Amino acid sequence: MSCAIASYLLFAVPGYRLLAVELTSSNTKPVVQEFQSVELSCIIKSTVTPDPRIEWKKIRDGETSYVFFDNKMQGDFVTRAEILSRTSLVIKNTTRMDTATYRCEVAAPADTKTIDEINIQLTVQVKPMTPRCTVPKAVPVGKRASLHCHENEGYPKSTYSWYRNSEPLSPDSRSNAKLHNSSYTLNPSTGTLVFHAVHKGDTGRYSCIATNDAGFAKCEEQEMEVYDLNIGGIIGGVLVVLAVLVLITLGICCAYRRGYFANSKESGESYKTPAKPDGVNYIRTDDEGDFRHKSSFVI
Repeated sequence: MSCAIASYLLFAVPGYRLLAVELTSSNTKPVVQEFQSVELSCIIKSTVTPDPRIEWKKIRDGETSYVFFDNKMQGDFVTRAEILSRTSLVIKNTTRMDTATYRCEVAAPADTKTIDEINIQLTVQVKPMTPRCTVPKAVPVGKRASLHCHENEGYPKSTYSWYRNSEPLSPDSRSNAKLHNSSYTLNPSTGTLVFHAVHKGDTGRYSCIATNDAGFAKCEEQEMEVYDLNIGGIIGGVLVVLAVLVLITLGICCAYRRGYFANSKESGESYKTPAKPDGVNYIRTDDEGDFRHKSSFVI
């Protein structure tokens, strides 16, 4: 009977509600730029417990760690965080590593519902660093040319825009009357600018800007020259080289015919050992320096 009366009072009597701890927040998805301060709002909407227990946890990449526990800040938050208005958390000098989900937990033992929690998703934005740009110095007319622009420090991820002679290049070359002769593809997500077939009008100073919600950064201008390919000069050069090779070949042939490359013969006659007659022995002595013969007696 008492349970029925309690249920009737709970749902039928205006202003009567269950004694339970309940949390709310003024902003569950705060966004802040790097090195600035931010408040993570956690508000106790209702409770009858005079001194509820407050805890804050950080959840990043699937790992959970304490931020505020046992009425004390934990880890690197000791020197740069504090509790505000009993339950809210203030983080000073935020870094990109602070981007995470933060959970505010309140335990109220005197309430019927003793525990409640609320998640706050914090995003720390980081300005882009100066992008690294690569621009070819010289490209012949009609050839393909690729320009690249990239940086990996900014958060959220940067988008890219290209400029020629300080004028922006549209993502679609057909949308700009000044660029109707150009044929290129610009990818704002990757920062790649590709000319499919360059022409003389594509010559100029190129620069790139990386942009995100926190700011932008620009690389220095770099010159790209588009030059005519001198076909006649190339053919003439090849003919000159062939003519030189022919003359060298003819000169070598004439030299062979005139014997300049023949093996030289010894001018003096080579010494041949004379045939040894029967009964004669040749003996060389140190004093004579030559051979002399010695007669032998034949019996």
